[in-house]
Order: sequence, then structure tokens, then C-alpha cells
Amino acid sequence: MQINEVSGVIVDAAYEIHKTLGPGLLESAYSIILAHELARRGLKVQREVEVPITWRGVRVEVGFRADLVVEDSVVVELKSVEELASVHSKQLLTYLRLMDRRVGLLINFGAALIKDGIVRVANGVAD
Repeated sequence: MQINEVSGVIVDAAYEIHKTLGPGLLESAYSIILAHELARRGLKVQREVEVPITWRGVRVEVGFRADLVVEDSVVVELKSVEELASVHSKQLLTYLRLMDRRVGLLINFGAALIKDGIVRVANGVAD
């Protein structure tokens, strides 16, 4: 499956979850539910994936974790806040760089309309 197809399935699942449950749950609940829904749709999903940092040949353990990695290609960061801040996209972009991945989705389940809470972030591509 291509990255855009994987992203499409993730967005569709997020829409379905938000339509059914609405905003207001904890991020951890949305993470578990989205992972379950994506697995149900046949995608490989990893939760709480370590984001490695290597500085001058030394691996630095700082505890950064990506919420989901889908099909080993799309990094998904979840939020459940009223409004996304610019730092949220920057965090995802940094994760993409550190994990050597091209595409990530920032999904804010706290948005009144989920379409306003989904941001696609690309590593190395103005998007």
C-alpha cells in the first residue's frame, strides 16, 4: 500500500471515530481506538514507538515516543486539545526526521470538526 493510500485509511478511520465518539476523550483513548480500527482494516499498527536520537554517534535516551506508526511508513501524532499549536506540527516534523520517515499525520480529536483537526506533515517536502 502506498503512503497516500495508508494516509487515506487513517483519515477515514479518524473521521469515523470522531463522528461516533466526538471530541472530549483523553488522547490515550483515541490512540487505542484508532490503533484498533486501523488493525481491523488490515493495517500494521505500532503504538508508542520510540523515537531514537543519536548525537555524534551516541544514542541519547530521552523517552520520546510517536503515538502510532502505520505500515512502517506514516507517523501519527494524536492530540485532544481545543486548538493545535504550531509546536505540535514542529514536534511531528522532528519525529519524522529522527525516524527517517517522509509523511506524518497530526490528528486533533479535540477539534469541533475533525476536518479542522487533521494536518499532513511531510519531511523534506513543502506541503
